[in-house]
Amino acid sequence: MAFSSKQRSDIFQAMSGKRYDLLIVGGGITGAGIALDAASRGMTVALVEMQDFAAGTSSRSTKLVHGGLRYLKQFEVKMVAEVGRERAIVYENGPHVTTPEWMLLPIYRDGTFGKWSTSVGLWLYDRLAGVKRSERRTMLTAKQALAKEPLLKRDGLLGGGYYVEYRTDDARLTIEVIKKAAELGADVINYTKAEQFLYDERGRIIGARCRDMLGGLSYDIRAKKVVNAAGPWVDAVRDQDGSKTGKRLRLTKGVHIVIDQKRFPLNQAIYFDTPDGRMVFAIPRDGKTYVGTTDTFYDDDPAHPAMTEEDRDYLLKAIRFMFPAVGITAADVESSWAGVRPLIYEEGKDPSEISRKDEIWTSPTGLITIAGGKLTGYRKMAETVVDLVAKQLEKEEGKTFRPCQTKQLPISGGNIGGSHRLPAFIAEKAKEAARYGLTEEQGARLAKQYGTNVDRLFALSSQYDRSSGLTRETFVRLVYAIEEEMAAKPTDYFIRRTGALLFDIDAVRREKEAVIAFMARYLHWTKEERDIYAKELDRELRQATLATGGDDRQIINQ
Repeated sequence: MAFSSKQRSDIFQAMSGKRYDLLIVGGGITGAGIALDAASRGMTVALVEMQDFAAGTSSRSTKLVHGGLRYLKQFEVKMVAEVGRERAIVYENGPHVTTPEWMLLPIYRDGTFGKWSTSVGLWLYDRLAGVKRSERRTMLTAKQALAKEPLLKRDGLLGGGYYVEYRTDDARLTIEVIKKAAELGADVINYTKAEQFLYDERGRIIGARCRDMLGGLSYDIRAKKVVNAAGPWVDAVRDQDGSKTGKRLRLTKGVHIVIDQKRFPLNQAIYFDTPDGRMVFAIPRDGKTYVGTTDTFYDDDPAHPAMTEEDRDYLLKAIRFMFPAVGITAADVESSWAGVRPLIYEEGKDPSEISRKDEIWTSPTGLITIAGGKLTGYRKMAETVVDLVAKQLEKEEGKTFRPCQTKQLPISGGNIGGSHRLPAFIAEKAKEAARYGLTEEQGARLAKQYGTNVDRLFALSSQYDRSSGLTRETFVRLVYAIEEEMAAKPTDYFIRRTGALLFDIDAVRREKEAVIAFMARYLHWTKEERDIYAKELDRELRQATLATGGDDRQIINQ
């Protein structure tokens, strides 16, 4: 089925006329992974997401597919082994959205980590995670650590551990996984809320009445099995089913801030401990440095977490502690993002101590719920859920399905021939770009971000109309986002399809009017719709710069 926002209402109506093997509620990375796993085994699959894909936790993480080094401190050895091994799988299946990133863990005289314990911990980490030889840890002297990152605090520096993590674009990873599921036959739709579950005469769940949050129509989507993968909304979905008993979620909030590299010229990704014993990342990316995360309990609306001045000041204090010479202030913070982690509640534990393990529950009605877990482990979590669904369908319907296919299944855009081919692929596409009116630099940027789908963007260049007010590069990105990634609003494009609102906020201010005007014409918005979506984008801009000292502070109270 098509994956264009122009055809959303047709897709939704068509979904109401089918009976699926599996209906998934939730279009974050967990739901996306389940849809891909199930579709690749031959199941008929529907997925509904009440916001945009990845709009919750899956676009608001630290943007690392990391092995969970800190879980070694909590003796969660099995988790470290499992998610550590998953990193390499996620990378190989989507090298255009995941990049190896050498991480420096500085060791100080009065810090949490000692030289010997760090060396042993990283050695154990390498072995548990099955890290390939070229990416195994090395231990650095103080002089070597400073050569890697001259901005580090010098006082008391003893050396450092040097090891590999994987940086990702979390929202694009989610969208590429969903697109692959759609390529394999899954019917997937955003801005569609499962408002009420449907049950048979025995009280078994058989689907959901779903409402189009943009168009207002409601349809019933029927399925033999229903999975609740709603992330922070898992308990709300269980409430709808009348099955929120026993274990429940505890939401914690994590905040990140973004600073231009001209002010914070970090060479090297750093993972450091703060005076209160927590760990914080500082990571260079695309001309910016981002720093996070905080970890505090959160009880407000999961759809709109925001940075407070307290959150900002905590991170600024951490920067000043580890990078004292830089002199960063609130005025240097360009943008921020806040996300909530849906963790499984454990009595008496601090936010940072609560386990990131995932758990699966089945309610008396048959609703399957997956909760907790980490971005890195999404594929393995999906495999476990779909194994359960397959077993139930085999027992109840006599149906058999293929075993899990996703260990070596490239996601959309990832079929490059292995991660080792990516640099050559990007170089080839950069040279090709001139044929389509794009510069070599633009071609490289598009190839790096879209992988093998870059040819579709190149093809769209022939439709470019200068009178649109868009640059050629923005034009192809935007049309592709609408036609092949179901972007329905300007916020979808600027936050989750491109990440510009997080890492290039000036470009959003520069391009927003032209993007809104183009989308309004292309998607035939009414004046009222255009105004609503424009205000929504302005609200997101304010939210990103709230408490930062950024340019949008003066309109916070408008």
